[in-house]
Amino acid sequence: MESFTIHTGIVAVLDRDNIDTDQIIPKQFLKRTERTGYGDALFYDWRFDSEGKPNPGFPLNAPQYAGASILLAGKNFGCGSSREHAVWALRDYGFRAIIAPSFADIFANNCVKNGVLTVALRLSEVGALKARDAAGHFHLKVDLERGEVSGSDGFFANFKVDAFRRTSLLEGLDEIGMTLKHEAEIRAYERRRGITHLS
Repeated sequence: MESFTIHTGIVAVLDRDNIDTDQIIPKQFLKRTERTGYGDALFYDWRFDSEGKPNPGFPLNAPQYAGASILLAGKNFGCGSSREHAVWALRDYGFRAIIAPSFADIFANNCVKNGVLTVALRLSEVGALKARDAAGHFHLKVDLERGEVSGSDGFFANFKVDAFRRTSLLEGLDEIGMTLKHEAEIRAYERRRGITHLS
């Protein structure tokens, strides 16, 4: 898993509440178990029309958002089913951080497992960022070490991430990796208990 410490990138704004995982990655694309190759299917039913042509009215198709790596969205982002494919699609598209007023818990946990940072800001702070978007192309710096989001125009906000998620992201470790940090203690416990492993 790729670690996350500090990331600076273009912000894309998707000003909708309750975006669920079926909208993030529609069910017809869930036929594979690999974590890559889902970027083209991200928000497919919104990004493309019935003929597969880009929908000019969908925000992510706007030229100003080309190369965006930070997504700004509405409340309860990632609700619905627990499909991890939704995070795979966001990550494969190029998003490293998602900023919203709130997130669905399972979705947020899946983000940690895939090196994507979810940043919960106050409604007023998200609103201030949306207002900046009206002026066009803008960047943000997301600093997990300090718990800060900042912009060159003076925007600044603090955010908190629980200790386990923070450590996982900073060190680039999923749950298995975090467990293996304690391999020596696990082996010592097994020796004390007389546990042997089949080769």
